Amino acid sequence: MLELKEQVWSQFLEFIKTRISDTEYKNWFEHILVKEQNEKEIVLEVPNIFVREYIIDNYKKDMQIFLPLKENGELAINFVIKEQKKKKFKSHILPPDINSQEDLKFNTQYTFENFIEGPSNQFVKSAALGVAQRPGKSFNPLFIHGGVGLGKTHLVHGIGHFIKSHIKNCSIKCVTTEAFINDLVFNLKNKSMDRMKRYYRSLDVLLVDDIQFLQDRLNFEEEFCNTFEALINQHKQIVIASDKPPSQLKLSQRLIARMEWGLVAHIEVPDLETRVAILKHKAHTKNFSLSDDVAFFIAERIFSNVRQLEGAINRIAAYSKLINAEITKDLAENLLHEMLSFSPSKKVTVENILKNVASLFEIKVSEIKGESRLKHIAQARQVAMFLAKELIQESLQKIALAFGGKTHSTLLHAWKKIANELENNHILSRQVDMIKKNLDS
Repeated sequence: MLELKEQVWSQFLEFIKTRISDTEYKNWFEHILVKEQNEKEIVLEVPNIFVREYIIDNYKKDMQIFLPLKENGELAINFVIKEQKKKKFKSHILPPDINSQEDLKFNTQYTFENFIEGPSNQFVKSAALGVAQRPGKSFNPLFIHGGVGLGKTHLVHGIGHFIKSHIKNCSIKCVTTEAFINDLVFNLKNKSMDRMKRYYRSLDVLLVDDIQFLQDRLNFEEEFCNTFEALINQHKQIVIASDKPPSQLKLSQRLIARMEWGLVAHIEVPDLETRVAILKHKAHTKNFSLSDDVAFFIAERIFSNVRQLEGAINRIAAYSKLINAEITKDLAENLLHEMLSFSPSKKVTVENILKNVASLFEIKVSEIKGESRLKHIAQARQVAMFLAKELIQESLQKIALAFGGKTHSTLLHAWKKIANELENNHILSRQVDMIKKNLDS
């Protein structure tokens, strides 16, 4: 009977290996053993209660495909916790002492001095600098959100650099959410959770990047929330970065409410002048000159991601040094063709408009086509409809159908609303112009 159960479990493991990463497999399944207890159920030995709860919360449906079920449809599994022998752990496998600086691996380029300001990020940078100057006393927590490659991590590391340089004896840790989860798993396995809790809750400043990866991980979320509350109650500083604001994250209301306690600041897509300034600054750091016309040419066609701007400069700088040639617009186009968001012969279509609007507003095309009434999604949908009516020579009914089956009256309403707003809303006007330039190029 045990051999049969082990065979069923092995089949499940072979299946789950194809669905998850090697790290997840090692964390959650590698140390589970099949133990025989009776003929009606499979008995699994797990390292601790946390592993049992996690695999049930996250892999129950997959397990139900392979493993025996009770009459009520629940898994016929009995979990037993492996008995742990007491042993001493060497200090080098435990979290570093809070006074150690070895885990503060801040990017040396991500300082406030290297952060290019513009209308899209000026407020966020000011808030970050205020936190760095008076940790725990300005905005706490500070929650920074925005799309990929707009400077969230840069500001988080900038805060860390400033505090390390200006405030003595301040214990600070910068961690990605994935690293926090790995830290938690490691300490659970090694029965050193008390040490980890003492370490995190003794910090003066905790900087957390990519909090969106905590979504749908209830057990990890609970421990993070407890750590969060412990630090806030001691007036210790917390800074969190995310690709979405707290209200749009799939987290508990308890944690969302706590992240909204302080200041929620949004980094927007940089405007054209800021993108040009970023390109010129990056070129200067690479010791080569970038003319204004080339900088504007690139900035008008790479508009949603600062990292892409950096990648463009890296490629141009390498080529310039290699052949010792002046970079012209034609040469930049040839070097960066696949990075530039334009095609000279491209016909404007609803799909092109949807992709460009989605990129600018940092949402998915499916969200624009959907029914969501969230303000930022609704506005993006109306902008896309406005541009479609303005730029595409098709019937209103046909254009509206391309927006997930909307009616022509909905399209007309959106067109009128945006047309009226453009007269007084300068930010919206710049956004529409930016998309038009990209589509017309």
